[in-house]
Amino acid sequence: MNIAKYSVGMGDRFGQEAVSQLRAVQKAESGGVVVIPVWNKSFREHTLVGTTPDEVRLAADAAVRASGWRHAYHVDADHVGLKTVDAFLASSDFFTLDVADAIGKPAPDADVASFVRDMSPFRGVLRMPEVDVAIDVTDAALDAFARRYLVAVGEAGRTYRRIAASKGDGQFITEISVDEASDPQSALELFLLLGALARERVAVQTVAPKFTGKFLKGVDYVGDAAAFAREFDADLAVVRHAVGVFGLPPTLKLSVHTGSDKFTLYPIIRRALRRHDAGVHLKTAGTTWLEEVAGIALSGPAGLDVARRIALAAYARVDELCAPYATVVEIDRARLPAVDEVRGWTGAELVERLRNDAACPAYNVHFRQLLHVAFKVAAEMGDDFRRVLVASREATGALVTDNLFGRHIEPLFLGR
Repeated sequence: MNIAKYSVGMGDRFGQEAVSQLRAVQKAESGGVVVIPVWNKSFREHTLVGTTPDEVRLAADAAVRASGWRHAYHVDADHVGLKTVDAFLASSDFFTLDVADAIGKPAPDADVASFVRDMSPFRGVLRMPEVDVAIDVTDAALDAFARRYLVAVGEAGRTYRRIAASKGDGQFITEISVDEASDPQSALELFLLLGALARERVAVQTVAPKFTGKFLKGVDYVGDAAAFAREFDADLAVVRHAVGVFGLPPTLKLSVHTGSDKFTLYPIIRRALRRHDAGVHLKTAGTTWLEEVAGIALSGPAGLDVARRIALAAYARVDELCAPYATVVEIDRARLPAVDEVRGWTGAELVERLRNDAACPAYNVHFRQLLHVAFKVAAEMGDDFRRVLVASREATGALVTDNLFGRHIEPLFLGR
């Protein structure tokens, strides 16, 4: 099973938007570009919402049948490890192995020495013709990498073999995720990471490094776009080079793996992909949930009441809701709209604060981040939330499609 050149990971917190999401990639196909849909949901999200991995597979299969999609599609066990992967084995064919928590755990001296010895043929200055980057590979650099990353790579290898034992070699797609590490990986670290994965016999097809800058939940990139461009360009060259020297799958590509909007970066990424003739896996994650909140807020009094209740409950539970996402949310409580304002908003006023539209003076990045992590509140509302979500399905689905296609897929894959 091989990943296609272009793919998009789509979150669907409450399992209602698969057809609307599929409609977005169908619009891309009509525009001349096939982008493979990958429905992703993590163990953490299943736990918070009260769903199961099997439900994601059922929703994806049903959407494909209903919509007549005739290309590949996948279901991603997102952010899994050895302790959580078993629940996803039956339903998933794409596995994002998250090893960030193991980065920095000290590796045994014997393992470090073995890695340095195996990688010694690459010592010296590594140059790649595609970019003006020279990577200095020294024994000290090999030793430092091994001590920081080998335990994480070993964890990935054990998890990979658990999946292979269940599904069979070559019957699934593997992504390695280090995007939640504390620091960005250098080009050298990415090269050595891929080498270490090859050494572990992990047939990685997408790799999600941590990039420079901030990818905060639901909001645009915060950082030096020019620095990101240089880094992304070098990483594309490293991936191509690693395929050749380490014998990794030729489909190996970068994954831009965050729950943020990346509007500033899409033109940069697109130019780099065209320059290198490279593929990419894009994850948009929870922005579908925010379109659902917008849809129910605009649907009428009952929906607006539920949307307001979600927002007000989130205000009272900021610390709890943000805790699982502490590294990727930055909310200034002093800049949140006042509670009394929230209580008095119309549906349109709530949506103006919520939707990521930098041209709208009412848009509030702090409110959007808070609502992004507040899906747990909606889950706890049970039928009260699901009832208005189902009742507003047509209007909400249109927002979901327009957001995914018009704001993510179209600028990145079609260049509009």
